[in-house]
Formats: sequence, C-alpha cells, structure tokens
Amino acid sequence: MKLRFDRWVMIAIVAAMVFALSEPAKAGEIAETSSPSLSTGPAYSLHLYHLHTGESLDVVYRVGDTYIPAALDELNHFLRDHRTETVKAYDPKEFDLLHALMAKLGRPDGVIDIVCGYRTPWSNHFLRTRAASTGVAEHSQHMQAKAIDIRVPGVSTLKLRNTALSLNEGGVGYYPVSQFVHVDVGPVREWSYGRVHSRRIRSHTHTRARMRAVGE
Repeated sequence: MKLRFDRWVMIAIVAAMVFALSEPAKAGEIAETSSPSLSTGPAYSLHLYHLHTGESLDVVYRVGDTYIPAALDELNHFLRDHRTETVKAYDPKEFDLLHALMAKLGRPDGVIDIVCGYRTPWSNHFLRTRAASTGVAEHSQHMQAKAIDIRVPGVSTLKLRNTALSLNEGGVGYYPVSQFVHVDVGPVREWSYGRVHSRRIRSHTHTRARMRAVGE
C-alpha cells in the first residue's frame, strides 16, 4: 500500500515539475507572438543584369535592419566569378552601397549592369597580367567580395562616378574608356584609369553592348 502511495506521489511531483517548466515557454511564446516582427521596415531591393552571363536578378535582400539569408545566397551566386564559377559570400554592405547609389541617382527601381563581381585570385592574376597595363589591382577588393564594377543604362560614366563619390563610402574607380565605375566597401579612396575627351564623356550614355574592359 505504501509503495502504491509513493508511486502516486512521485507521479504527482513529476507532473507538477513538467507543468512548471512549460509555463515560461508558453509565456515566451505569447510574448514572441505579441512582439513586433524583427523584419518590419523598408524593403531594400536590387535589379541587376550581368553582362557576361546574360542573367538577370530582381531581389529584395533586406527588410529594415534584417538581411535575408536566401536573398544574399542568390546575390552571391549571381556575382560569382564567371570564369571559374566560384561563389564567395559578399559583404552585405556592398549591396547597401548599390542601393544607396541608385537612390541618389533617382533610379531606385533602375537596373544595374554588372561588368564584374567576385574574382578568384586566379581570375585577378589573369586580368592583371594579360597586358602591360590593365588597371587591375594586385590586391583587388574583388577578391574579397567587396567590390563590383558597374554601369547604369541611361547614366553617363562620369555622372555615375560623381554620384558614387558623393556617398563618401569606400573606393570609387573611374574607367571612362571601358565605360564602367568600380565601387567597393574598402577604405575611402578614388582613382581613374584611361582618358577620353571631356565632350565625349558628357555626351555618352551607356548601352548593354558587351565590351572588353581592361580594368574589369
């Protein structure tokens, strides 16, 4: 009889402990349900076209202060080294830089033409050594997945460069002959490679013709 009683006492104690432990979890669930979502806020999107692969990507990569992992994966694949198909995780600040640049241009829904995204060390060496002078840095930010070479259809290379400089974020490289601008989230700096007549720069607008860019 005592064993039976002790058994029922033990069952009651265990049941009480389970109930007590479950209460904080339920309270947490209620608090989580009633709290604002971490993904509230403005949506950050990019509209990209890759001049080498012919691929397009329209993606919302961030909502408020929250980056969307699946969207970042899409961007990383899109910006892969097209020579080796190697993918590297980009610094998300680079995407914020592109977003801010398009907003500053007054083209938040505009398309960005990608001339070059990520580069493996092999690709960077290949581009750097294929001519006596190429404008390709030995320790390029492209190899760290922190740089992208771009064009924006309908915007001159000069205007694109000047707008990027006005953001005062990272490096800005101006390539007027190859008709693209390098933007990265490394140290703040600027440079140019190649020259064209100033009147030609002012009158030029970009097309999507695939051009060999010595500094891509």
